[in-house]
Amino acid sequence: MTERQAAAEIERLSAEIRRHEHAYHVLDRPETSDAEFDGLFETLVELESRYPELAGADSPTRRVGSDLTQELPEVEHTVPVLSLDKAYDMAGVERWMAKARAADPATAFVVEEKIDGTSILLHYRDGVLERAVTRGNGRTGNDVTANVRTIRTVPLRLHAPETLAVRGEIFIRRGAFEVLNAGVETPYANARNFAAGSLRRVKSRDVAAVPLEIFVYEGFMADPPPTHTALLSQLRRLGFRVNPATAVIREDAASADRSNGFAVIDTAAAAKYVAERAAARPNLAYDIDGLVLKVDRLAAREAMGSTEHHPRWAIAVKFDAPEGVSVVRSIQVQVGRTGRVTPVARIDPVPIAGSTIANVTLHNQDYVDSLELAVGDTVAVSKRGDVIPAVERVLEKDPEGQPVWRMPPECPSCRSTLTVQGAHSFCPNSGCRDQVRGRLRFFIARDQMDIAGLGPATIDLLVDRGWVRDVADLYRFDPERLLGEEGFGERSVAALAAGIEASKAKPFAIVLAALGLPELGPKVTDLLLQAGFRDIDSLYAAVDSGDPEVFTGIDGIGERTAASIMRHLRRPDPLTGSRMATWRATPRGLIAALRARGLRFAVEPAGTDGEQPFAGQTWCITGSFEAFKPRALAAEEIRMRGGTVTGAVSGATTHLLAGNGGGGKATKAEAAGVLIVDERAFLRLLGRSAG
Repeated sequence: MTERQAAAEIERLSAEIRRHEHAYHVLDRPETSDAEFDGLFETLVELESRYPELAGADSPTRRVGSDLTQELPEVEHTVPVLSLDKAYDMAGVERWMAKARAADPATAFVVEEKIDGTSILLHYRDGVLERAVTRGNGRTGNDVTANVRTIRTVPLRLHAPETLAVRGEIFIRRGAFEVLNAGVETPYANARNFAAGSLRRVKSRDVAAVPLEIFVYEGFMADPPPTHTALLSQLRRLGFRVNPATAVIREDAASADRSNGFAVIDTAAAAKYVAERAAARPNLAYDIDGLVLKVDRLAAREAMGSTEHHPRWAIAVKFDAPEGVSVVRSIQVQVGRTGRVTPVARIDPVPIAGSTIANVTLHNQDYVDSLELAVGDTVAVSKRGDVIPAVERVLEKDPEGQPVWRMPPECPSCRSTLTVQGAHSFCPNSGCRDQVRGRLRFFIARDQMDIAGLGPATIDLLVDRGWVRDVADLYRFDPERLLGEEGFGERSVAALAAGIEASKAKPFAIVLAALGLPELGPKVTDLLLQAGFRDIDSLYAAVDSGDPEVFTGIDGIGERTAASIMRHLRRPDPLTGSRMATWRATPRGLIAALRARGLRFAVEPAGTDGEQPFAGQTWCITGSFEAFKPRALAAEEIRMRGGTVTGAVSGATTHLLAGNGGGGKATKAEAAGVLIVDERAFLRLLGRSAG
């Protein structure tokens, strides 16, 4: 095949594939089978690999994306990218409609769903997609062209060689969001943020794997038609996807049931229509957070004009939602016990679902970028799962045009240069005071070591004075040094000393989980003990074998958890040298220091006579207890006596230890004939008083 023949064949295949993509993704009317389409696509890929110079910017193969990393440079907008004025009830809408009719008594109003996605501006030259830019701060946005090319409902070449810009909303359907979000390290609060975060990925091949879609709702061209509905119809003919749920409100609705292909609503029924759309919101396949009403006649729009913030010819009707509206006053960063650095928005206090929210976590830089969030922005804030505050979206950009917030290059606590691992930033200095505070607070927490007399305020004092630099220092520290400090007398100091000493008797399962090693929490610790790892040395031996299947063979432990156990409990490099490296910077060193101070790193036998009264028994534990806080203490008592502890009632379960609020497990155990033991009976089995 000559180069000229190859060029002709590439053009023919590209045109046919584009036609099939438009029929399938935009019109929802497929014209070929998947196998036939794949054959055309593979042929095109093969030809373009042989003749790469013939592959155009609008080639369908651009949908696949690239593994190359890319920058997302900022570019200035060349068309207006304004916000919308808002109404929260029909009275506000009707006042706005009256003002619009004063400018044009005969005007109609277009009603569009306000898709809860991420705004995008697409630029086409001679019918070919040239650039795609995010909304940004309204003046500048990020160039995400390579990523947008992977979205199959975005036309790479129009049906006519037009030069224009269009504005649209990129989104992901609810079902797809729920499936994909389940595998994200830091789950997104909603589909809108997931779509925005996906669009900003640095590898376009990653974006291609996300089923993003688009609806366009505005067009900017040299010679537009006289009305917005005619403009939308023209955009649809060019190959764009326009929301079919768009409707028109007009006085003469009885004279025609369609307007440029859109449903027509009589003005008298406008309030009823808005109410019906609000009620239908939960049943849609995608998220919307309101409706947008626009003046249809473009001449009337010109007469009404715009403010610096919003056009006067459009208004958003916001649906009621369990959200609050606030302003971001600052964004600060916090350093956690693992070194992860998390941005936190300080907002004007706002009441939501019975509590007042003033601080909202922003997770990481990608999350901030997906919101395009800046200090001074007005934001919608929710309580995710009715518990965790989250910024849902930016409602209005800061009028001063502040840039999108960026993570500082240094740790705010120790000034170490931050590193980036995946989506998160980390302080690499394990001796960073904020990390030390976090590790100590985790270690002494009620569900961990629960050391009497030692709380977060005392931890802060010990760290600030330099008396405690890590967990092991708690067992080297002399509590009498606190005498004379505010709030510390002889009685409180003695109680603290006793609490520290008593914590040395905590069982192995509690101590191991309290170390806070990634993936090695109470549940995984229980699984390891059930599998026979009843002391730290047996764990070390398994890690040193280098075979992760030792752990993945345990039901409930996957490859990620096994890899984490192997990584964090591996033998330290002997070349690291210093005392600091041998115990402060490595888990094995820390464990050795704690072991030397008398903490338990093996399951202790129940007694000296070697009896195992629970041998052969499989226990499940449910509810809460007075004598076993945390509940892992009860599990340890069972294992010390030869029993096995599982997380669910099954055919192998012989006993259920039932505390307060046991619920479904107790019902299931009773139906299965499992022996149910309450706390008083359990204490008697242990030979302890129930009083």
